[in-house]
Amino acid sequence: MVSNASDPPVIGLTTYSERSKFVVWDAEATVLHRVYSECVVAAGGIPVLLPPVTTACERLMSRIDGLVLTGGADIDPGRYGQQPHPSTYLRPERDAFEAGLYAAARAAGKPVLGVCRGLQVINVALGGTLAQHLPESLGDTAHQPAPAAFGSTTVTLTAGSRAAAILGPETKVRCYHHQAIDRLGHGLVASGHAADGTVEAAELPGGFVLGVQWHPEQDTDDVRLFTALVNAAQEGP
Repeated sequence: MVSNASDPPVIGLTTYSERSKFVVWDAEATVLHRVYSECVVAAGGIPVLLPPVTTACERLMSRIDGLVLTGGADIDPGRYGQQPHPSTYLRPERDAFEAGLYAAARAAGKPVLGVCRGLQVINVALGGTLAQHLPESLGDTAHQPAPAAFGSTTVTLTAGSRAAAILGPETKVRCYHHQAIDRLGHGLVASGHAADGTVEAAELPGGFVLGVQWHPEQDTDDVRLFTALVNAAQEGP
């Protein structure tokens, strides 16, 4: 473990690399919704932003205690053997960086929390596939009602799972995704579903690798998932 036992654990947060406007600038920037950092702080951790501009994933993981794979654009379907759907929105630099970080975290025994895209990164890294456009397969836009508008859904969690131990048998969540797990990756277990059958949580037995398809960072009054990650990071590999 990087930190002393009494120190707050350092939690890495993956970020966007996007053209952004701030103060007098209109430039390429490393950005992330502030609420992610606020949730880590509220959970007792120290947030550190990880921009997708390096391949030194093992070195980065040696400096942090836990990892949050944050939400964002779609994963390149070529990574799971498919052609992109017309609605697919790509950021390939994040794909390579976050796959490398996930592999380094697993090798180091560091805990990982995947949020929305982050769950999909974990699934694809383990050989799984994604449904690329839920409005086609489900016939509605409940999981992503409109641009920048979060939907609301109730997730039923599997008894005995890590997700259920943290959140209870059922939880109401905010969601914003047009893709979701199709075929589960090797070893990954679905531990939460929406009423329409969409996989909303999945985890690896043993250790701490948990992904959720919704956006827990949008509720800064409920940081149970982040607290669980921080606690796992405090315990160390």
